[in-house]
Amino acid sequence: MANWNIFADKNTAENREEQQAENTTIPVMREDLQVGKQLVESGKVNVSKRVIDEDVTVDVPVTHEEVTVEKKAINQYVDTPPPAVRQDGDTTIISVLKEVLVVEKRLMLVEEVHITKKRTETSNPSQEKVRREEVTVSRTTNL
Repeated sequence: MANWNIFADKNTAENREEQQAENTTIPVMREDLQVGKQLVESGKVNVSKRVIDEDVTVDVPVTHEEVTVEKKAINQYVDTPPPAVRQDGDTTIISVLKEVLVVEKRLMLVEEVHITKKRTETSNPSQEKVRREEVTVSRTTNL
């Protein structure tokens, strides 16, 4: 049989308080973290575009050709005909023949036509309007 001490004494009350202190449950709090995101305007961008007209001078090379035609009388009999057209530098030579009736048929070189081409190049400045676009970007920040 167990021996129970019915009388309350000072030591027994202290023992009970100690036992209660040992058996006391202390509530523990727990924090939960919830992560989320939201759209926040942090700034604005303004974009503007404008068209700018500019006058531009351009040198345009202009080529001009002049042709000189010169007839040279030859009036000589030839045994074989020269080439109908031949080139001598910048000059093109065209032979003109005719048949002449003597006792026998012979060729006479009547004339030569000399055609000379002369090329001249000059500069012709031309002023025109050209357009270009320019874009401006400006940023404003909201902090």
